[in-house]
Amino acid sequence: MPRMATKVLIVSFYFPPAGGGGVQRWLKLAGYLPEHGIETHVLAPIDPRWIQSDPELEIPAQAHVHRARYLGPSGIRPAEKLLGLSRPRRLWRRALLTPRRLLVPDENVSWLASALPAALRIIRREGIDVVVTTSPPTSVHMIGALLRRRTGVRWVADLRDSVVAKSDRHYERTLVRLKERANRGLARTIARKADAIVCVTPTIASEMTELGARGETLVIPNGADFDDFASIAYEPGERFRITHTGNFFGKRDPRPFLSALAQIDAPITARFIGEFRTADRLWAESLGLGERLELTRFQPHAQAIASQRDSEALLLLIPYSGGRGTDVTSGKIYEYLAARRPILAAVPPEGAAAKLVREAGAGLVAAPDDSDAIRSALIELIERWRKGTLDDVELPPDLVRSIDRNERMREIAELIEKVASL
Repeated sequence: MPRMATKVLIVSFYFPPAGGGGVQRWLKLAGYLPEHGIETHVLAPIDPRWIQSDPELEIPAQAHVHRARYLGPSGIRPAEKLLGLSRPRRLWRRALLTPRRLLVPDENVSWLASALPAALRIIRREGIDVVVTTSPPTSVHMIGALLRRRTGVRWVADLRDSVVAKSDRHYERTLVRLKERANRGLARTIARKADAIVCVTPTIASEMTELGARGETLVIPNGADFDDFASIAYEPGERFRITHTGNFFGKRDPRPFLSALAQIDAPITARFIGEFRTADRLWAESLGLGERLELTRFQPHAQAIASQRDSEALLLLIPYSGGRGTDVTSGKIYEYLAARRPILAAVPPEGAAAKLVREAGAGLVAAPDDSDAIRSALIELIERWRKGTLDDVELPPDLVRSIDRNERMREIAELIEKVASL
């Protein structure tokens, strides 16, 4: 008898119409896997109250998408709700936000109540061979562990963030300990129960190995979607436009760059496309940047990549983050490389992102907290633009092949087939 096609269920909290860069990894996979003989099912929330939505994203026709209701907190950032309030109002608002802070391991864990029974029905009805859970949020892996225990289905955990990293959110000390303990327990469960673990950085892979991962642990970073940019032209602007796409969260800090920008007397506009913290916006306004700063809260993916391509340069910001930033490349860098415009990488100079930028010959590197070095790099790029020599980046062919999203998707598809045969 001919071998039946492998059937996979992808459990993802972020899937269209959710927007943002984090959606692309498994949206692309959901189109790639059916083309290579893997029957693909996706379970995602009906309405997870996303911070950003992008209804223009197309869901692959061959992917079977299932929805489970989400009843958890909305996608707000609590710090934004507290900013600028008087002390009495701040205390009151903090009290209103306390219930979501008590949710462990994260505030989206309540989706488990509807997602788990939905996933069980899909597994039994469709004869699923492999479940893939992809984070963030980390609580989605609780679904994978429970499905593995209840049905015996094979389980692959895809970790795009560390599960055990210490929280940088401003919770009370007791809550911080509670959440970190919960995440540590979940990380041990992933290590001991998952049949395979996919990590986007070596550090995350090392963390899982140290916890005694029983299955294969692979590092498969994000990839570049060169086809997405093939028909987008670059038109030189009258001003030097440097563009940053993506949200600001955690320790990512635009202030050293903005300080450098304030010291430059040139026709330059820094465009930030994505969620910009209110505190950073107010700080930027105090610098009197005027038309040198342009803030856009959100653009659909197609428009965001067009803005990248139609820029004189692109801005990459990765903080040191207690040493964790050194092996982070960020999904954004692959978009930037596909856009082929020069990159100003304000990143750890000895880290993975800096190495990739240098290997690609794609731009200049400065330490993320060194405003003077960032200013010097900006001036160099502006001078090249003025001379008409700030051309598109010509990437080495071997590098193009190695970072192409199709290569990364092939690796994941092969892993799914391998796990299905266990």
